[in-house]
Amino acid sequence: MTATTKPELPHWNMEVVYPNLQSPQFEEGFSKVKRSIEELAQLFDRYGIGKTEHKPLDDETVEQFNTVVERLNETLKEAFTLRAYISSFTATNSRDDLAQAKLSELQNSSTLLSQLSTRLTAWIGSLDVEGLIERSKVAADHAFMLGRAKVEATHLMSPGEESLAAELNVTGGSAWGKLHGNITSQLTVPIELEGKRQELPMSVIRTLAFEKDREVRRKAYEAEIEGWKSVAVPLAAALNSIKGEVNTLTKRRGWDSALDRAIFDANIDRETLEAMMEAAHESFPDFRRYFRAKAHALGLEQLAWYDLFAPVGESSSEWSYPEATGFIVEQFATYSGKMSAFAQRAFNEEWIDAEPRPGKRDGAFCMWLRADESRVFANYKPSYDSMSTLAHELGHAYHNMVKAERTMLQKSTPMTLAETASIFCQTIIQNAALKDAGRQEQISILEAALQDSSQVVVDITSRFLFERRLFEARKQRELSVDELTTLMKEAQRETYGDGLDESTLHGYMWAMKPHYYSTGLSYYNFPYMFGLLFGLGLYARYGEDPEAFRTGYDDLLSSTGLADAATLAARFGIDTRTPDFWRASLSIIREDIDRFESLVL
Repeated sequence: MTATTKPELPHWNMEVVYPNLQSPQFEEGFSKVKRSIEELAQLFDRYGIGKTEHKPLDDETVEQFNTVVERLNETLKEAFTLRAYISSFTATNSRDDLAQAKLSELQNSSTLLSQLSTRLTAWIGSLDVEGLIERSKVAADHAFMLGRAKVEATHLMSPGEESLAAELNVTGGSAWGKLHGNITSQLTVPIELEGKRQELPMSVIRTLAFEKDREVRRKAYEAEIEGWKSVAVPLAAALNSIKGEVNTLTKRRGWDSALDRAIFDANIDRETLEAMMEAAHESFPDFRRYFRAKAHALGLEQLAWYDLFAPVGESSSEWSYPEATGFIVEQFATYSGKMSAFAQRAFNEEWIDAEPRPGKRDGAFCMWLRADESRVFANYKPSYDSMSTLAHELGHAYHNMVKAERTMLQKSTPMTLAETASIFCQTIIQNAALKDAGRQEQISILEAALQDSSQVVVDITSRFLFERRLFEARKQRELSVDELTTLMKEAQRETYGDGLDESTLHGYMWAMKPHYYSTGLSYYNFPYMFGLLFGLGLYARYGEDPEAFRTGYDDLLSSTGLADAATLAARFGIDTRTPDFWRASLSIIREDIDRFESLVL
């Protein structure tokens, strides 16, 4: 491809921030962020922001709080934009040495910013928060954050220990996570296809799971397993180190377990988690019905792991990228002109990076960039599933847009609520695609939806069980590659049951999933299930009374950093602490399974 030729699928436009990583504008922006963080640290030192026994709530303290929060919000905004800009290069090309170097350099400043946030939390813990909220509009605007900080302050180590933990994370957990990202994005795997031996990136190998030819899927699965085996030792070392670090810090900070900390971070409570998981386990027989129906549609006795993503049904639409973008814009308009115009803007202003290419990470995500702008990362393949994923990620971008007027501390949205808009948008697309579809296309669309649902309910549960048991076992010692693989397969047997051929389970999912490799993101898994089921439940409320729903939906999205999940859900008459709501959401999936069965059996 020449410099003047655009790729068939779009790359995102980051020049609206800086021309490139070597430009004077970037260097100036990079230096400004570092300087802002250093000046913020000086302000903290001047005001004595940190852990104290008790801080009197006088006029000086109120003014200091106002100044510190306003400066912190501004600094966070600048730092997040800079990090997103640099990450746009590392995500699309992990071999970009300059971007990797800049990201590493920024990490040092980010560590200081993290330390300052911890100091602020400790300082808030010494304040009369209720009195502060009465005397300060800034505090009143950040009341939810203050309440959480008050609790979190009780789980902080000494200032010196917290500072040391943040510094060591750069060469500890964060470095192990970076190692995982670099190894997996650069991993190539030998495979024989059509009589030719070739080396393909792991991301490409994994896309072969969607091929129609079962032999290709089987070869790709076997090649993938061998690929993970080839890097399993360093990845096991990384995983053991990260989970060991989390266990140590969890204990030192006074949390009962890493799960308790994750529940707090998710803005839910254990009662909500247990209600949701109870309903999920009850739904497994329905998902196994889906697996058996899919096996029948494929002419198989039983599904193997490598059949999970096999296409079923025939789509009369190729769903090329232009077709997908047009459909999304059109169908978002059925909800609101605002949502449709937003999607059109994202496409027009080149917010999407859709082309799969060597060095680019697998998967899809959305990241906030600045103001009301986001960037969407995808590996687009002409299919309904890719279009659905694109709509999903645009839902995240829409969520970011309606939060644009919030401060950075108000925008902080837990993963449980971060999926709300994305699931809603994805459901709009699914229902629209099903409306006028023929039998074979209905099968294809339902199959794509049930693939996603089974991953988020069944597979997510297996990953949750694996992580919970890993954390417990890691308290005693490191686990070997074989032990990690065994632990993963045991969790898959419990969830997939007789829906899958257990001889073909994927014991290396622990190596593949990047979310396991973060010290700050333990138990990444259950929030995705919460997001799916909460999003479906909201969509059901929308169907009952569209006009009433529209009046409150954007405000709900805008408020996801201002209240816990149960409080926000109550706005729509939802009680998250009982299994009934979760059962009702799962019943929507059950209806899809029933419809799928009736079409293929």
